[in-house]
Amino acid sequence: MTGNTGHPRHELDQLIHTPVRLSIMAALAAAEKVEFRFLRDTIEISDSLLSKHMLTLEEAGYVKVEKAFISKKPGTWLSLTSKGREAFQEYVAVLEKIMKGSPHA
Repeated sequence: MTGNTGHPRHELDQLIHTPVRLSIMAALAAAEKVEFRFLRDTIEISDSLLSKHMLTLEEAGYVKVEKAFISKKPGTWLSLTSKGREAFQEYVAVLEKIMKGSPHA
């Protein structure tokens, strides 16, 4: 295939496309904010793996990380930025094209 008529899979955002980052983005898309430990437990990964992927998503401008104290205990809250929410919506739209068998964007 040539030009812009390639398969929609070429449009998939590779930052989101890994299973862990896709899981993070999907969980964050469903809420305004998510607490770090809750997200870790929900997607069943270690603290270090979540931290690593969150850093990648934060550096891309997709995720905002907020540190706060709740009852004198530190907590980390994660949320999608508007850029991240838009990127996730585009990613889902491309998946839908693939699932429907649409050969073009």
